[in-house]
Amino acid sequence: DLFAGCGGFALGFEAAGFQTIGYEMLSDACATYRHNLSPSCQQVKLTTETELKDKPAVIIGGPPCQPFSVSGQQKGLKDSRDGFPIFLNAVKLYAPKLAIFENVRGMLFRNKSYFEEIVNSLRNMGYIVEWEIMNASDYGVPQKRQRLFCVAHRGGWNWPKKTHVFAPLTVGDALGELAFSAGDDEGKFLTPSMDKYVKKYELKSKCVRPRDLHLNEPSRTVTCRNLSAATGDMLRLRLPDGRRRRLTVREGARLQSFPDWFEFVGSEQSQFNQVGNAVPPILARAIADCVRMYLEGSDRSLSPEADLLNQPIQLSFKLF
Repeated sequence: DLFAGCGGFALGFEAAGFQTIGYEMLSDACATYRHNLSPSCQQVKLTTETELKDKPAVIIGGPPCQPFSVSGQQKGLKDSRDGFPIFLNAVKLYAPKLAIFENVRGMLFRNKSYFEEIVNSLRNMGYIVEWEIMNASDYGVPQKRQRLFCVAHRGGWNWPKKTHVFAPLTVGDALGELAFSAGDDEGKFLTPSMDKYVKKYELKSKCVRPRDLHLNEPSRTVTCRNLSAATGDMLRLRLPDGRRRRLTVREGARLQSFPDWFEFVGSEQSQFNQVGNAVPPILARAIADCVRMYLEGSDRSLSPEADLLNQPIQLSFKLF
């Protein structure tokens, strides 16, 4: 798992029975990964020279997405934060049976030419390359989160089937009584002055309460930006009595489909960043199940290098 973050992508794979090895630069995220998942998370700033610990059957990852954000400058290759040369080099060196990366939809907009360059690089390595924009709410995550997933395989790949298109899980499903029990923290509630500021922000952006979360609807996209800061861009939970407040770390984690036993390390700001940047584990599990079926179908019997655990960890939406 390259650019592993706190381990959301890996959590889905371990729930499907895989053994994961993470590579992550940030100390808090790496500590979170080690605390909840396999202790094999290497804290390292990845480069094209980084050697992986073992020859993997599968390489997954979320190369830094800032260069491709729809709202960002979209510098692509010119951005020093670009992690794709590292990801592609690892695939070339270790020739996994399958490689998957996740990124923002912005890759398919003004940086589509760069995305095509990445796809062609994978094809030149002998892979068949497929991609889809997947909405997490279609797979049991209580959040409307659209992300690009790209799969490089040798033939026979099948995408996971959508399970919640007509009955998506809601904010209320995810938070339950937590939405009300967390109300003891008065510092989370919007003050009259904050409400005034938010109203001014919304008027300028020509939208009304776009970031209010309603208990009977799926959440908007959860990001580190709209979780942590008390700004007009933050997600606000609207309670039945009309009050609005900021989310807690645990609430953000539930909206991302992290189970309650998954604990985050670091300051509140660091934890918000880890939550917002993660691949939702429930969505990752759906993809991992397809990876497992792919490996079983290509080999008929799973080879030892697939690193499948005998006792997969528990991961469902029974969070509390």
